[in-house]
Amino acid sequence: MIYEAFERMPLPDSDLTLQPPGGETLVNFDTIFSTTNEPKTTTIALLGQSLDLEASATSYEWHHGDGSTQTTDWEGQPYQEGTPISEFITYRYQDAFETVEPSVDTTWSARYRLNGGPWQPVAGTVTIEGDPASLRVVEGQPNLVG
Repeated sequence: MIYEAFERMPLPDSDLTLQPPGGETLVNFDTIFSTTNEPKTTTIALLGQSLDLEASATSYEWHHGDGSTQTTDWEGQPYQEGTPISEFITYRYQDAFETVEPSVDTTWSARYRLNGGPWQPVAGTVTIEGDPASLRVVEGQPNLVG
């Protein structure tokens, strides 16, 4: 019954942030993926008992829109100047001149307590599918300047 209450808990889908911004990225260039999620809490009555639920995002499945995925245990971070590229969640698209629809699915875990008692883990997780974004993969064009 506790897991069923967790399944009914209103959990948001993750808003996908892509960089570079503007709906376009370059082929063979690191595209940065990130999102944000805060823990969610709720209290409900269950069989006359007070049930506190606290849910936290524990894993992310990044769908790149070209058939590939990657899974991480963190939400990534937006670009920050001076930070090594290895500190970001990135993907390099291999084919130019196409539009892909990347998204992120977020898996939530929870803990509960009855009547203010000790916290215990909820058996099982809940995955919320994210809405796809539109991303055009383009090829850079060289320009001579003189």
